[in-house]
Amino acid sequence: MFGGMTRSSRAARLATFAYFTLNGFVLGIWIVHIPAVEHRAGISHAVLGWLLLLLGAGAFAGMQLVGPLTDRFGARKVVPLSAALCSATLVLPALAVNAWTLGVALLVFGIGNGSLDVSMNTHAVQVEARYKRPIMSAFHAVFSIGGVLAALVGARALSWGWSTTATLTAVSLFALAVTAVVAPALLPRPEAASVLERSTAKATTWRTTPPRIWALAALALMLMLSEGVANDWSVLAMRDVLDAPAATAALAYGAFATVMTIGRFLTDRVAARFGPVAIVRYGSALAALALTMIALSPSIPLAIAGWVLFGIGLSGTIPQLFSAAGHANPNAAGANVSRVAGLGYLGMLAGPAIIGPLTHLMPLNYTFFLPAAFCVVAALTAHILRSKAEEPQPPLSTAAQNRGALRV
Repeated sequence: MFGGMTRSSRAARLATFAYFTLNGFVLGIWIVHIPAVEHRAGISHAVLGWLLLLLGAGAFAGMQLVGPLTDRFGARKVVPLSAALCSATLVLPALAVNAWTLGVALLVFGIGNGSLDVSMNTHAVQVEARYKRPIMSAFHAVFSIGGVLAALVGARALSWGWSTTATLTAVSLFALAVTAVVAPALLPRPEAASVLERSTAKATTWRTTPPRIWALAALALMLMLSEGVANDWSVLAMRDVLDAPAATAALAYGAFATVMTIGRFLTDRVAARFGPVAIVRYGSALAALALTMIALSPSIPLAIAGWVLFGIGLSGTIPQLFSAAGHANPNAAGANVSRVAGLGYLGMLAGPAIIGPLTHLMPLNYTFFLPAAFCVVAALTAHILRSKAEEPQPPLSTAAQNRGALRV
């Protein structure tokens, strides 16, 4: 019995790795082909920027829709369906011929991506509960690996002269095949401990979501907005503020992304020893220090070192938030993860909208003090991750101890 459970848990973990890698790969292939899709649709960079908001809106909608569905029907059913939707809709942007058709394609593709994001994270929480130790960060690390593989495959396909439609269709069919092969290894839906818990899980809405989950979601928004600063502004800041050559400026994001991936592979061991609160508290503090260092850096090497420290600090924070939200109530894990992931995703999208206008008032590097402040807030409020069961209990008074002794 024990050996069988171990095999099923290991198989479920490998299947979860597969879905995270697949999600990163599918998104990466899309990113590589954005210029070609833009050219085929005959739109400007400005129009593309607005249409990409539809991708984000679709992802947010998919997250909020699929979270409760995962609680109701189980990740074993919802994850493969979400992965199939994400995989099948990948080809739609390649077929778009104008702004309207591209907008619809991105909206639908976004729904598939958001659905897979929440459902696979919910299943990851379920697998982590089986292992009884932190394993969430490694799942997020292989998502990044999937993006790297997509960049390599996409570059090779472009060098061979493959059309965007052919490449995205081939990847779509491959992703659908992987989805079908690994789906049987997913864990079945855990039985609710009581009828009351099951009914509570079904009834979870935005209004009934516990305050602690909203607090975790607020932390996700601030930290993912901060992470978006590296994605959107690191290279530009190196070029405009420090006059770095284009190739050198690219090292800023490359260094950040590399240490983020490595850090997530290492975070689970650190979290097992020191706990998720320490990961978020000290990681966020390091990220705030790194952003301050970047903002004030007078040299290119010091700025790149700052992006390295920033990646190390942030690498393990978001997985801890997802894990805490999922474990808060296993019967409403999908809904809770969808709240945290949804607001975090909004933070990622809001970064350009906030930082961009600030550059009209101050130099770009000084705008980094805003996400640095968000990281400070996260460090000071990291105790939110600690569940009530983990909170230290106050010692009993002498009188209470005596009463207890008398009762014994």
